[in-house]
Amino acid sequence: MADANAAGQTILVVGGGISGLTTAVEAAETGYHVLLVEKDPHLGGRVSQHNKYFPKLCSPTCGLEINYQRIKNNARIRYLTLSEVVDIQGAEGDYTVRIQKNPRYVTEACTGCGDCSAVCTAEVPDPYNFGMRQVKAIRNNHAMAFPSWYYMDPEYAKTDEAQKVAKVCPAGAIKPDMQAEIVEEKVAAIVWATGWKPYDAEKILPYGFGQYANVTTNMRFERLANVYGPTGGKIVRADGKEAKNVAFIQCAGSRDHNYLPFCSRICCLASMKQAAYVRDQYPDSKVTIFYIDLRAMDRYESFLQKTRDDQGISWIKSKPARIEEDGHGNPVVVGENTLTGERYAMPFDLVVLATGMEPNSAVDAKVPYSEVRQDEYGFVTGGVLSAGCAAMPTDVASSVQSATAMAMKAIHAAVKRG
Repeated sequence: MADANAAGQTILVVGGGISGLTTAVEAAETGYHVLLVEKDPHLGGRVSQHNKYFPKLCSPTCGLEINYQRIKNNARIRYLTLSEVVDIQGAEGDYTVRIQKNPRYVTEACTGCGDCSAVCTAEVPDPYNFGMRQVKAIRNNHAMAFPSWYYMDPEYAKTDEAQKVAKVCPAGAIKPDMQAEIVEEKVAAIVWATGWKPYDAEKILPYGFGQYANVTTNMRFERLANVYGPTGGKIVRADGKEAKNVAFIQCAGSRDHNYLPFCSRICCLASMKQAAYVRDQYPDSKVTIFYIDLRAMDRYESFLQKTRDDQGISWIKSKPARIEEDGHGNPVVVGENTLTGERYAMPFDLVVLATGMEPNSAVDAKVPYSEVRQDEYGFVTGGVLSAGCAAMPTDVASSVQSATAMAMKAIHAAVKRG
């Protein structure tokens, strides 16, 4: 559609992960104005935390960089980070939304030079790496952070040191006295693309996450294997020893009405991918995958077969009953083999819980709109458009397809308004 016809037709995209990024650039490149709102300091979402994609085992940095360039080069896209939609009124074609812009304490004048972080003495648990290391209280989340402006932790902004650090900035970009503000926008369509969060493994008491140091989760393991992660990409235990005997427990808390009742579709494939991380890093390693059922749909069947062909990977059909710990800090997986009836108590260097996807729309990014419709799990089914894992559990490729479809639906809503 020509710019003249698209002028004034704004599409709001909530969530700056792969689904939100895709929706935003597809709609903007068609000629529509897009406002992209993200609650974290940087765009990229959950995908930016991954080490590799399945099935090709390539880095996600390439796809993200392409989308960042598309945003940089498109004047129709505005983006607000550290921001949240707090109220939605109206209906499709004529929404009024209120957005809370939380303080970054660093302005867009930031050049990312890092002088502030170099003199900062305060450290905090790193949320980007799930608290597995300490980081400076003023920083970027990672090497590919976009936008590249630093941000400051709110508690640190209140300190005397923050005022001193502000004087170090050559661009004068640090403003510890910044306050939150509310802005109001008129939009023609809303796409909710707030993604997912890993299910809280501490709720699965029999598996001992949070109690045993060498029981971790699939997303934490993803950061562990990443060269920019807390160990520089070394797959090691909490004590720093190499993890060469690793277990993956599928459906950890999933397909269980005590925890997360549904299947998240990607967990089996994610564990196969992570098994490859272990086998590539340590050729003499052993991996054991405990599973209820193996789910690798359509083209991913060949990835499953490739994993099965690896003689260093063993498969046990079982839902383990519990995890214990021996006197050497080794987690011991206890259960019964469903196929043979044999009971087992197997020690490992590290156990990885394949926890499922909990939609952020059910917990951290609820839709503040009285007309929204959600299913019993919190996935958005109507009232506003929804893309990617805000709509259903899905993988990256399907999330991108979903986002493109939602961009077209959002455009249709804007056309009706025009």
